[in-house]
Amino acid sequence: MNEALAAEALKKFRIIYGAVRKHSRNMERACGVGGAQIWAMALMARTPGLRVTQLARDLSIHPSTASNLLDKLERAGLVQRARNSEDQRVVQLYLTEAGQKVLTRAPQPLSGVLTHALEQLPEAVLRRLIEDLQAVTENLQVADESAASKPLTEL
Repeated sequence: MNEALAAEALKKFRIIYGAVRKHSRNMERACGVGGAQIWAMALMARTPGLRVTQLARDLSIHPSTASNLLDKLERAGLVQRARNSEDQRVVQLYLTEAGQKVLTRAPQPLSGVLTHALEQLPEAVLRRLIEDLQAVTENLQVADESAASKPLTEL
């Protein structure tokens, strides 16, 4: 019985992962930028002058991962980093005109299909899901905790 249920659960994980990959591929085809990058750009569009640390927090990724993501976007001319005139240690983020154009071509939801789907769940369901997924991660022999701070498309 457990074997059959485990197989069903695995199918659900595959469907979820497949949906994430498909949305990311559609994103790349539509605008040439990956899902995590579009989500970051959407956050910058919503909050011009966003700080790198806040971006990392909002994306639920490590600050160094956010910095690497920003490097790619900056090289592509889609975002601009600016030092705060009052505190040179503070880096603020802005979309360029080219970045704004890319964002308008991006398929919805800009935060990605999984994030969007999770945000639509009632709080009680989310809390139960977190507990259940914690039980799964505890059973993994080779769980990589650092994976928690990387976008799914980078795993």
